[in-house]
Amino acid sequence: MTTTTTTLAYRLGTPDWERRYPVLIGESTVIGAVFRWHRDWLTLSSEGELNIGRPEKGRRGVDQAAAHLAAEYAAGHIKPVSLDDVTAAVPVLTGPVPLLHWRMPRTPRNAEAAQKAMTALELHRWTPYSGFPGSDNPWWQECQLCGWQGPRYWSHQRGRNGGLPSTHRHPASTTPPAPDGCVGDDKVRELITAYQQ
Repeated sequence: MTTTTTTLAYRLGTPDWERRYPVLIGESTVIGAVFRWHRDWLTLSSEGELNIGRPEKGRRGVDQAAAHLAAEYAAGHIKPVSLDDVTAAVPVLTGPVPLLHWRMPRTPRNAEAAQKAMTALELHRWTPYSGFPGSDNPWWQECQLCGWQGPRYWSHQRGRNGGLPSTHRHPASTTPPAPDGCVGDDKVRELITAYQQ
């Protein structure tokens, strides 16, 4: 018995703020998106979200996940979707933020890490727009010093070896009030008590 699989040529689109890569067939047919959550790769398609696990040794996870979507589309298991269906909208703060992101398992260890992160964000004057997603996943936040909003990674925000985080808070904004990346190092030190100790 011979088994054949058909894999269509695909291309990756520009990732959104959550680093979801749209997967396209042909000129503009969107068949889903692929993204990394911790070490696993997930697909998002007309059939919902699927965790396909870690990439095979020597293979890039984004390519393995996108090829999986292309094979599913070729087999008729998924349908085309709109780009809006598979890209993350910019979050809007509408009420209290939960401690953990909805994908994060509710374990004592995760709750403890989330509490430490939330306490540090408050101390360093950041407003999170969702629960703690872990150290290496994008987390939409607002800078309370200048109003900048965008994705941050907790692993980049916490200080190294118990030290304070850098006074360089975020990328420069294309519009005021943060054309230089915030209010400047001296003003950051002045406005955040932790830097004064």
